[in-house]
This record gives sequence, structure tokens and C-alpha cells, in this order.
Amino acid sequence: MTDVRVATVIDDPGIDEGARRRSRRGANLADVALRAGVSVATASRSLRGVAKVAPGTRERVLDAAQELSYGVSPRAFDGQPGARGPRTVAVIVPFITRWYFATATAAAVDHLRANGVDVLLYHLGTADVRDHFFDKMPLAGRVDGIVSLSMPLRERHTLLLRALGLPLVSIGSQIEGWPSVGIDDVTTARLAVNHLLNQGHRRIGLITGRPDDARFDFASSVGRRLGYEEALDQAGLGFDPRLVVEGPHGIEGGAVAMTELLSRPALPTAVIGEFDELAIGALWALRKAGLSVPGDVSVVGIDDIEMATFVDLTTVAQDVVAQGREAARLLLRLLEGDEAPNEPQHLIHPTRLVLRGSTAPPRVSVSAEAEVIR
Repeated sequence: MTDVRVATVIDDPGIDEGARRRSRRGANLADVALRAGVSVATASRSLRGVAKVAPGTRERVLDAAQELSYGVSPRAFDGQPGARGPRTVAVIVPFITRWYFATATAAAVDHLRANGVDVLLYHLGTADVRDHFFDKMPLAGRVDGIVSLSMPLRERHTLLLRALGLPLVSIGSQIEGWPSVGIDDVTTARLAVNHLLNQGHRRIGLITGRPDDARFDFASSVGRRLGYEEALDQAGLGFDPRLVVEGPHGIEGGAVAMTELLSRPALPTAVIGEFDELAIGALWALRKAGLSVPGDVSVVGIDDIEMATFVDLTTVAQDVVAQGREAARLLLRLLEGDEAPNEPQHLIHPTRLVLRGSTAPPRVSVSAEAEVIR
């Protein structure tokens, strides 16, 4: 039977307290490799039970790992390769309760489980938790592959992942040297802006999500902001920082940001939410202020979450379920030993504009808007 476990404790039961203390002092895969006199990649393969490693070499690595109390797991020391039972994949995700992450994670996990793979789910919801996870790096000897779901990584984290020598597939962001599945965020944002431009809007605002920690930012935010600016520039409008405001994540954050935008001197005739939750919050704030949507202000989101249908939100849709499944399929091929291409695959899924009732041409003419902008 396949299994999904939320891994919140790095140390395994059955390890004495002295070993736990030694592990917490920071032994890593490089330490194990140095102690065994092998490369980091060979140490990783030995801990995973890869048959290509010579028995004597594997024994030295296992002895070194035990001495250092590194990644101690009953399945890491269970004898000959192939005796460990089902393969196991780690899924590392920043937020398991937010729509995008929850949807993609569920799709990937369901596909992995349907193919006999166990899953360890690591929820790394803050920069500090992420850093602690990579300092301890509990994956060696425990898992056969990794799915990284839009995880904000720094160079040090990427190097530590690379040292494991494990197959990895990323969803929603690209990690150099590994395949990924996602959308083109720049093109997606331009699609939203161009829809409003085609309706006659010239004063178009943007609500972006503000990370709780500057060390924990997402590549999608950078891409969507860039697409917004590029579309305006190509239309000859240029970028106006007065039309961009940040809000905390979620519907409430969108309402807060929209309220701030309403306090500024000139009201935009249309607003784009970086993701649907922000756009839905903007809808609420506009109606609370007595403004009609789309009569006074049009609103567009990005993602097409389920709630977007019920609030009649025009949005740019992406198929997150398909992305999660495709990432899982790609990782399974890598686990089966399929040769990876010379250049890592970056599989881009299309997005599409979904027209609903939150957008319409502006009431004021283009010439009147130009007067407002001046």
C-alpha cells in the first residue's frame, strides 16, 4: 500500500539521544562522503541503494553515515539494493493550504500513489523553516526523487539538492539543471493587460502579493509584474508606479490593497490581481466603497480558482491539476532510469482568457483618461 506522510520531524524513532544531538550539530552528505572517502554523488547513490555502487563502497558509506548519525533511517540500512520496498518521493511545498499549492500537490501525489510510490510531504512555510530543512537535509537515504513546488530557493539550497544526486522535477518555477512544469507568467500577465487594453482601458492598476518575508519571494510574482509592465510599454503607456500596490496574500490582502489604491489621487478604470484571491478582495473593496464592477472599475484575476466562477471574475486560467500530474509523470520516467535530455525540459502549459462579468469598456473616453493621467 502506498502512503502519504507529512514529515515534520527530521529524526527517526529508535535513534538514541546522543545521535540526535550529533545530527543537530550539522552532519551533511558532504561530511559522509568525506568520511567514506568517496564523492558526494557516490555517497548519495550508496544511501539510496543504487546497484551500480560497489558493495564495499556502499558499506563504507553506510558506516560513515551511522558514525555521523546522518539521515538515519531504517530503510537506509536494510541490506541489498532493491530490498527497501516501494520507492519514496519527497514533495517540498511552501504552503499546503493555498489553492495553487494544494491543487498541484494533490494532483502530483495522487499520480505518484497510483503508480505505487510512497510520498513524504515537507511543508516549508517560512524562510526560517526552509533554511532549517536544508541545513539538516533529511532526504538522503530516505527518498528516491523530489518534487519541488514553486519552492523559493537560494543558491546554497540548490547546491545542497544537487549534492544528493536525486532526480528532481519542479512545478511552477525553474531550478537550473532540472526539468520543470509550469506556465509562462510573463505571457499570462500580458494576456490580462491586453484584454483590458482592447476594451479601451488606459489606466490599468496592478495588485501584487507581498511576501511575508523578503527571503521568501516567488518567481511567478516577478514574471507577472514584468508582463504587466511590458504590455503597457508596448501600448505606449509606460509604467506608472502610482497604479501598483502590494497587499498581503489572500482575499483580505486584495481588499486592503484596493482600499489603498482608492485613496490615491486618480482612480484606475481597471485593476489586475496578480492572482485570483487578490482580485476577489479588490471586487469586495470596490463594492464596499459604492463603486460598480465593471461599470466604474473592471477587475481581472489570474489562475481561475473555483471561487472565480461564483463571483463572476474575468481571469486568465491555468490548469494546475495537469501540471501536477505531468510533473509526477516526468519524475516517474526519471526514476525508471529514462535518460534525461541534454538540456533539462521546461514544459510550458498554455493559459487562456476566461471572460466573465467583471470587465467592460471604460465609461470615460480615451481622451478623458489622458487628461486624468496628465
